[in-house]
Amino acid sequence: MEKEVLLQVKNLVTEFKSDNELIKAVNDISFTLHKGETIGIVGESGSGKSVTSLSIMQLIANPPGRVSGGEILYHSKNNGIINLRTLSNQDMRAFRGNEIAMIFQEPMTSLNPVYSCGAQVMEAIILHQKINEKEAKQKTLHLFSQVQLPDPERMFDAYPHEISGGQKQRVMIAMAMSCNPRILIADEPTTALDVTVQKNILDLMLQLQKEHEMGIMFITHDLGVIAELADIVMVMYKGKVVEQGPVLDIFTNPQHPYTKSLLACRPPLDKRILRLPVSSDFMKLDDQGNMIEIAKSVSESINSVIVSQEQRVAEHKELYARKKILEIKNIKTYFPKNKSFFGKTTDWLKAVDDVTLDVYEGETLGLVGESGCGKTTLGRTILRLNEPTSGEIYFEQKNVLAYSQKEMRELRKDMQIIFQDPYSSLNPRISIGKSIMEPMQVHNMLSSTQERKERVLELLKKVGLEEKHFNRYPHEFSGGQRQRVCIARALALNPKFIICDESVSALDVSVQAQVLNLLNDLKREFKFTYIFISHDLSVVKFMSDRMAVMNKGKIVELGEADSIYMNPQTDYTKKLINSIPKGQLDDIKASIEKKKLFDIQNTI
Repeated sequence: MEKEVLLQVKNLVTEFKSDNELIKAVNDISFTLHKGETIGIVGESGSGKSVTSLSIMQLIANPPGRVSGGEILYHSKNNGIINLRTLSNQDMRAFRGNEIAMIFQEPMTSLNPVYSCGAQVMEAIILHQKINEKEAKQKTLHLFSQVQLPDPERMFDAYPHEISGGQKQRVMIAMAMSCNPRILIADEPTTALDVTVQKNILDLMLQLQKEHEMGIMFITHDLGVIAELADIVMVMYKGKVVEQGPVLDIFTNPQHPYTKSLLACRPPLDKRILRLPVSSDFMKLDDQGNMIEIAKSVSESINSVIVSQEQRVAEHKELYARKKILEIKNIKTYFPKNKSFFGKTTDWLKAVDDVTLDVYEGETLGLVGESGCGKTTLGRTILRLNEPTSGEIYFEQKNVLAYSQKEMRELRKDMQIIFQDPYSSLNPRISIGKSIMEPMQVHNMLSSTQERKERVLELLKKVGLEEKHFNRYPHEFSGGQRQRVCIARALALNPKFIICDESVSALDVSVQAQVLNLLNDLKREFKFTYIFISHDLSVVKFMSDRMAVMNKGKIVELGEADSIYMNPQTDYTKKLINSIPKGQLDDIKASIEKKKLFDIQNTI
């Protein structure tokens, strides 16, 4: 039996005007969403995924943008087929949030910081359902329970800044579900979340979909997530749909070179390779902007060698024969949690709790765990950006904790950090060339401004940017390009040791592959030592020689990265590994069978 149609998008075009140029962010796309179905929309930043969702919701700001062509046909239960393009903003409000709901990518910017979480969900309920405050509060508490928020009463009164990223995203899901919408649009709802939190949110969305028979549009750059969630996959590139079809067909027999590249860019879990495939391995554009296929498969696309077990054993023997560049002994970093009336601390948050680690010269040590486990605090403590409560830190056999602030500034030439968010790491009022040059000026490196500029131009080229970018500002670059700028700035002082703190977690899978390859190339060329902090085990496994798993401030498992993945010793590590969306064919088939069974039960 054919499923009921909820939404038809026909030949949609959305344009933006920029510097006297008209850019088609969405260019003639069409698709149909059915009841109880999930369409997964994938593609890199700038492909048009989010603009598609905002166009459907009529949330494109005009100017500079406008929906200039096509139809958005919503099959309403009570009002027949409605072209949402023809509705005024006032008329659209009756559908927005009520029948078509949206979860935005960044929950912190989507929630109002001056209202409690409960008040914001109540507002949506009162607006659309015309019920009193008491009933709205009861419904909100029920929703908070349904989305598995701990202690719904406390969450009701909490403000956005008082809860975690995963909890904020659950509040957004509760708000989106508050009016039992027929269509849910989820725009990157799990980007940069821990794999365990991500798994919980995906399971929750599927559960709610079954209960309410919603149609879901799920937007992401992660094909692993799409594999376990979607029925239909739509691949977008530069505003166009380049491939569309059932999830099993897309994964078993991708036709377009861009789809092949997306499937190949993710670090493999079953083997170790020297280099990740990237989009340019599969395709290139000619002078007229037409796409030319270079390779039809991963084996054709790269010369990357699979690293054998014998090679790994030999590499580790060589690694352990080197000297230790960093020694961390019994480090504790505590923060005051509760204070008495007289200001005395009565309870401590043990962010880092008695950690001991050695890092060898030229090694990449992966540090993995959920948000709040202490990864970032440990990284910042090593550089004394957070002062430790107790313990010892030795860098090249020198006691870092005995250094004065002046001595620490000198030492930071050798110890650098690449932060998670490249945008907030760069001064928006300073060109990227000057941002990279600034550390060299502070440390009096090179003898003149001209020499420093030449060094910056050399670094820009090294990280895959161009000389013409020197005078551009951060807002003129994509997320991946900004992260490359941050890498160039970290390299400017010729450091020996770099901490990468979630430096690729929010990047598209294709851009992420480029940045990971770059970091490995630079490591081999300059003999860098890395601590690579991430919640993504597949990325850490690809990058690292050894892996340390953190939970509640402690190291719970430490060993060779491949060994930990293949044979985890703790339940916590097993949970992290099992939460990774692997995108394997068996998982896709199991998901399809589960949905078929549910449809049969519903029909009966």
